[in-house]
Amino acid sequence: MKYAENILETIGNTPLVKLNVLTKELPCLVLSKYETFNPGNSVKDRMALQMIKDAEADGRLKPGGTIIEGTSGNTGMGLALAAVIKGYKCIFVMADKQSKEKIDILRAVGAEVVVCPTDVEPDDPRSYYSVSKRLGEETPNSWYVNQYDNPSNCKAHFLSTGPEIWEQTAGKITHFVVGVGTGGTISGVGSYLKMKAREAGTTVKIWGIDTYGSVFKKYHETGVFDEKEIYPYITEGIGEDILPLNVNFGVIDGFTKVTDKDAAVYTQRLAKEEGMFLGNSAGAAIKGLLQLKEHFTKDDVVVVLFHDHGSRYVGKMFNDEWMKAQGFFN
Repeated sequence: MKYAENILETIGNTPLVKLNVLTKELPCLVLSKYETFNPGNSVKDRMALQMIKDAEADGRLKPGGTIIEGTSGNTGMGLALAAVIKGYKCIFVMADKQSKEKIDILRAVGAEVVVCPTDVEPDDPRSYYSVSKRLGEETPNSWYVNQYDNPSNCKAHFLSTGPEIWEQTAGKITHFVVGVGTGGTISGVGSYLKMKAREAGTTVKIWGIDTYGSVFKKYHETGVFDEKEIYPYITEGIGEDILPLNVNFGVIDGFTKVTDKDAAVYTQRLAKEEGMFLGNSAGAAIKGLLQLKEHFTKDDVVVVLFHDHGSRYVGKMFNDEWMKAQGFFN
């Protein structure tokens, strides 16, 4: 008989799925790394489990402890599933721009959720960065995860996501495209793919998808952290107003920015034209990939990673009334 001992053993080994309609104008083969097949429906399951394992191993997370983290939702889900199996409590801090579905899902798996205002500075005591850090200091027998600076985030993708992509493409991958938030996915996968390409005598380009209102693209190009770049935006799960330690800018070849409107519209198009019911960052990723058209040739194999599932955005990007209210529909 073949079965998993628990739900955590089903994390990883997600499929590569070819894109056919939205990419028909591109000369290359485009494959999506389809991370919604993870049990928590997102790529974040990988790093959540790795961070917990590493914290258990060095004593930061003790039996019966409380896991505390600031999350846009998906990391929280991965942590919560592991906490259920391993017997931990969870407190998650979220910004109020995140979808109601994300908040409800975390509460459904037993987590406590604290909601904070989005439109405040990162060091404001009301921000979700500050609140999660404070709760970590105040709560007895707790572990503050800090996915932004936690090296286990990158490690998870170097050990699992990167090797899977290399093996699934038989080492023929030429470009990797992914939205950037904490930086763990792009840095871990990118480091692994570039290492393997060097060994094979080939090259792999790593492209990050950023959003308007985020600092990544300008910082990568100029080395300047420009606060004038920062303003509130709607797109979920990518972009930052800080520089997480997990973003290894040396691994990244370039960024392209995608508007809130394009991210939302292409999230709907993925569902309606490719049958891919995915989250908001997938819309940003596919539009960003199309913006990079000039970088691809007929011999290229491009992998774009899709982070999470459309069920978390039913009240937003998949709600036409919401889309009209944002001015995303004419």
